[in-house]
Amino acid sequence: MKEKILKEFSDSASVKEKFVQSHIDTIVEVSKVIAATFNDGGKVIIFGNGGSATDASHIAGEFVNRFKKERPGLPAIALNTDMAVITSIANDYDFSEIFARQLKALAMEGDLVVAITTSGASPNVLKALEAARKKKLKTVLLTGVRGEKLAGKVTHSFVVPSDNTPRVQETHITLGHVLCLMVEEILFEQPRKK
Repeated sequence: MKEKILKEFSDSASVKEKFVQSHIDTIVEVSKVIAATFNDGGKVIIFGNGGSATDASHIAGEFVNRFKKERPGLPAIALNTDMAVITSIANDYDFSEIFARQLKALAMEGDLVVAITTSGASPNVLKALEAARKKKLKTVLLTGVRGEKLAGKVTHSFVVPSDNTPRVQETHITLGHVLCLMVEEILFEQPRKK
């Protein structure tokens, strides 16, 4: 049993190490894009299903409240949190429209869209990315190797080098935390005294 536990932790760390080595430049770039979005008066709109929905809510919460620094809240919305909106869209149209219809209603020029899909095949995420493209919004994708084909359809992509759902999700939330940390440093770092 202990060996299995140790292997799970080791596998998780290994996937994260491979991921950061191949995505470090994109992490820096996207950190700057998110900071610029907030600085220019835009908001970050995040969404996903299941565990990815929880990650979207978690990341939005870190921006709206705070991560590590005492600072003003930053405008971020997780589209998977309003049950009345989600169920009314799913009931009146189709579940595949739950994010796209919200984006059409809420997204404005200058906003940034962050889609999280472990598989890269969620119809509601795909439709939302199409809606974002039509609105000419910048897009960021967090996915696993099965979603790699989507990478060319977004502005910035993070493809976790694994098809193991838990490993992909663990890497996504670590990435979310790192992006929050970097954005806070970019926007709220105090000049250092000499």
